[in-house]
Amino acid sequence: MGKKVKKEVEPLPKDVFDPLLIESKTAATVVLMLNSPEEEVLAKACDALYKFASKGDENKVTLLGLGAVEHLYKLISHEDPIVRRNAIMVFGIMASNHDVKKLLRELDVTNSLISQLAPEDVVIHEFATLCLAHMAVEYTTKVQIFEQGGLEPLIRLLGSPDPDVKKNSVECIYLLVQDFQSRAAVRALNVIPPLLELLKSEYPVIQLLALKTLEVISKDRETRIILGENKGLDCLLKILETNEFSDLHVEALAVLGNCLEDVHTLQLIQQTGGLKKLLSFVGVSAVPDIQKNAAKAITKAAYDSENRKILNEEEVEKCLINLLEIDNDGIKVAASQAISAMCENLASKRAFGLQGIPQLVQLLSSDNDEVKEAAVTALANLTAASPSNASAVAEAEGIEPLVNTLNAQRDGAVANAATVLTNLAMQEPFRINIQSRGVMSALAEPLRSTNSQVQSKAAFAVAAFGCDADARTELRNAGGLQPLVELLHSKNEEVRRNVCWAVMVCASDELTAVELCRLGALDILEEINISTRCKNNFSEAALQKLLDNNLSQKYSQMGYLSPSNIITDGFYDYGQIKRGVKFLSLEELSMQELTDRRAIIFINAKPQEDVLAVEEKAQDSSYEQTILSPSISRKSSREKAGSMVSPMEEKQELSGQRSSLSKSSTREKGLRKGKGKKEEEKMKEVTQIISKVQDEKNLENSHWLPPPDFILLDYINDASKAILPLTTTREQVVALAQFVADKMGGPIERDKLHDFSWELHISEIEFELKCNVVPIGKVKKGTFYHRALLFKVIADRIGIGCSLVRGEYNRAWNEVKLVDDSPQGIAGLLLPPQEYIVDLMFEPGFLMKQGSAEADQYKHI
Repeated sequence: MGKKVKKEVEPLPKDVFDPLLIESKTAATVVLMLNSPEEEVLAKACDALYKFASKGDENKVTLLGLGAVEHLYKLISHEDPIVRRNAIMVFGIMASNHDVKKLLRELDVTNSLISQLAPEDVVIHEFATLCLAHMAVEYTTKVQIFEQGGLEPLIRLLGSPDPDVKKNSVECIYLLVQDFQSRAAVRALNVIPPLLELLKSEYPVIQLLALKTLEVISKDRETRIILGENKGLDCLLKILETNEFSDLHVEALAVLGNCLEDVHTLQLIQQTGGLKKLLSFVGVSAVPDIQKNAAKAITKAAYDSENRKILNEEEVEKCLINLLEIDNDGIKVAASQAISAMCENLASKRAFGLQGIPQLVQLLSSDNDEVKEAAVTALANLTAASPSNASAVAEAEGIEPLVNTLNAQRDGAVANAATVLTNLAMQEPFRINIQSRGVMSALAEPLRSTNSQVQSKAAFAVAAFGCDADARTELRNAGGLQPLVELLHSKNEEVRRNVCWAVMVCASDELTAVELCRLGALDILEEINISTRCKNNFSEAALQKLLDNNLSQKYSQMGYLSPSNIITDGFYDYGQIKRGVKFLSLEELSMQELTDRRAIIFINAKPQEDVLAVEEKAQDSSYEQTILSPSISRKSSREKAGSMVSPMEEKQELSGQRSSLSKSSTREKGLRKGKGKKEEEKMKEVTQIISKVQDEKNLENSHWLPPPDFILLDYINDASKAILPLTTTREQVVALAQFVADKMGGPIERDKLHDFSWELHISEIEFELKCNVVPIGKVKKGTFYHRALLFKVIADRIGIGCSLVRGEYNRAWNEVKLVDDSPQGIAGLLLPPQEYIVDLMFEPGFLMKQGSAEADQYKHI
């Protein structure tokens, strides 16, 4: 064999660059290499940058600053698969940085990444889905991925053999389905089967993400149906039954909770015994989130009546009551909310009334406002139309904490506390108990709330408790009437209706009615009733009630008092008032300077026994001109007869001295000059008696009163003695008419009416009193309106029903209804009553049939 000759290496062509091995130690150099045309250099550079970026967030920021992202963006679509793969790997790692994500969005990288999800390299799938998952956190990127058709390849990749691809894909889908458009799209793309398959994965993180995704998409009813058809409920129940999957129980329960909303699904679970298992599982579990989610699931299910029936059959009430006992605020809130929802079922309501109410009452004292709100909401639902449950709340000593809850921070707690108290107030013993704890004072603040629900419920509560006189007084003293009146302006229909109701109830006594009118309630109600959109039955009733308990203003505005409008002490005829003009109080009128306007005629027949009591104590002490102290007030005679007591009573004689309303006399004390010590002691005794009466009237410390009209009192007494013994109403009316005419100047001939100088007489009285306010007893020459008013006053006191009507040009008249005698020959025939006008001027006692010529002539000039 011949000797082998070594083959010489042929030299490279002159135009070819000799290979150069470079060892770079800076990222900047490697970033520059991304511009290389050589695929091997690009692949190695990307690989080096991937390792560098994996070391920490600072390195990602460094690469961003070096402009690596822009270069890499060009490479993810490179024709070489290795270069493409390595570039996408870098993107997958770097996309976790916020600033990098922002730049990727600007570069619209999602479209390129979605295109890489086609059947290709598993590594590319892994990092492309990772990058998309990082970016899908932002809403704008969610929209981009959806619009660019990213859902379909992502769902397909749920079946990938690589667990990382599965994990990234399901995470990205979970983020995308937060948007309702994507939820509908994944349902159409049949996402349920691959998600259920992922529940069998050996990787807990994949199972968890699959359950979270199912929880979101199962909020839609159509998805729940598909889930049931694919036996998804069985999978979920299996997870709950498996202790090894305890870390998945919370999420599995959340999905089941959504499914329980459907009657069909709940029936299916009940039939398979799954519901019983579910409730027992909740009972034995010690995981707070599981218990909380279970209660939430029951709440969702209980929105449907059929579901409530099914849950009641499975005795869900016991489960919820047990959850109330657990020392976890979140569970207590969820359980209370579930109880609220289940209350719609009457059987459940009764069950909770027997067991759950004491626990809920205890929660009212919780430091956690959310717990307090949830508990009081449950009590509001439990006590609605349920006297037995209301009794259970009272027996559990819930009244005090409920009143305290009216001062809670959360609007929901305040509104529902007012609701519960209103429900309890339907039973009088509880209403009295609640009232004794100052509920009206506590309601004053909720009335000032800006929340319409709180305003509505607080006003409703005022209406419930305002039927009690002491409650109205408490509300008045607490300043609650002002915000109540302001709420009449509310744009909310429910608030306005409830406030009108409350005003109607509160206007049941004269003091409160007068105060409401002073605050402008009357004007606002008139505006409301003009509007067809705003008015309601309660607004009309409230206006009527205000006027009925403030007769002075009613007569001034309406010019009419019905037989049921009984004139009491303190009434005054202000004259006809124009709309928009302020209606002044008697105190304000008495303080005015003497003017030439028509006199204000007032009524104040002081009960004789009160005056005599003072006079007996004072014995020889006499009083000159006197005015009641501003610290004494008056109550309606219907509410408390004889409540007016003056510290300085005037012994008023028919012949001469009369009490004055002038400002100069308001502070005079006309005590007789007494020199004996005995007499001084007697006066002290009188003062002590009066002081005692004042102390008993704590609510009457800001109202002024006119002096009593003893002449009017005598009129009433004389009329009672003379008229009441008469047998028929007709006779009584005629006798009273003659009595009134006699006291007011006697009968007057029609053609001499203009000579009857009543104006001069009234002016003389005004000048004498130096005041525009005149007691009716001083009027000795009265015209139509004086006589008609006196007739009405006395008729009301002795029980003759009559109305008072104001006409024009100082005319006024009384209308009475009388039953005529049966026609001759027809015994026992009861004819309907006829309305008559009573003549008090020309032929006192003459009765003119309503509508007749003489009646019309009497009413008009």
